[in-house]
Amino acid sequence: MRSTSPVRRSSATSSVSSTDSVRDIQDTVQISAIPPEEMTPRVQQAIMSLMQEVENLRGELEATNRRLREMEDVADTDSMLPIPNRRAFIRELNRMISFAQRYGTPSTLMFIDLNDMKHINDTYGHAAGDKALFHVARTVSDNVRDTDVVGRLGGDEFGVILAQADEAVGAQKAESLARMISETPLTIEGQSINLKLAYGVYTFRSGDEPQDAIERADQAMYENKRFIKGEGNVR
Repeated sequence: MRSTSPVRRSSATSSVSSTDSVRDIQDTVQISAIPPEEMTPRVQQAIMSLMQEVENLRGELEATNRRLREMEDVADTDSMLPIPNRRAFIRELNRMISFAQRYGTPSTLMFIDLNDMKHINDTYGHAAGDKALFHVARTVSDNVRDTDVVGRLGGDEFGVILAQADEAVGAQKAESLARMISETPLTIEGQSINLKLAYGVYTFRSGDEPQDAIERADQAMYENKRFIKGEGNVR
């Protein structure tokens, strides 16, 4: 319950406050078409109380909307990494596919898989594995444009939406990120751990669904991984 105790004010403050109140009431009268002769002190007080209640409700609504936005941000963020989770990423992918189809501008999906994750967990512990995932998420996020989207698809798999980029640009960017990761080892307990990425890219096509695009980029990643292993066997 709001306090009804009187508050002492200077005459100047009271004059300004009184003027503002009268002006507010006059505006209210004009809007609600209340005849001036019916504006008794009691009616004026009732109007001022209603106006205060409306202002309080506006403040509560703004606070509620702010909390909802904060909750949405939490719901869209991966539980461990400071990037969107799979649900939020697929929503953004759907939006970008629609944009690419509408305006005929190519955009490319990059599928990233962190190699040797099991080896890192088994050798250095799961805390080291978590640090490796964070290192990849931070490095990729720091080296893409603000218009691009980086998300965790699950486990050691990441997705990157490269806005307005064709497949050639996407492949070049994926290679650049993979090289950057391999050239910046992760240090854990004084030991340097080299991380390597496997990647595949897929440019959106008309009629694609988000899950179809992810599967095609995933397949491109496996084909790329087999190609690299084949080269290794030749050598």
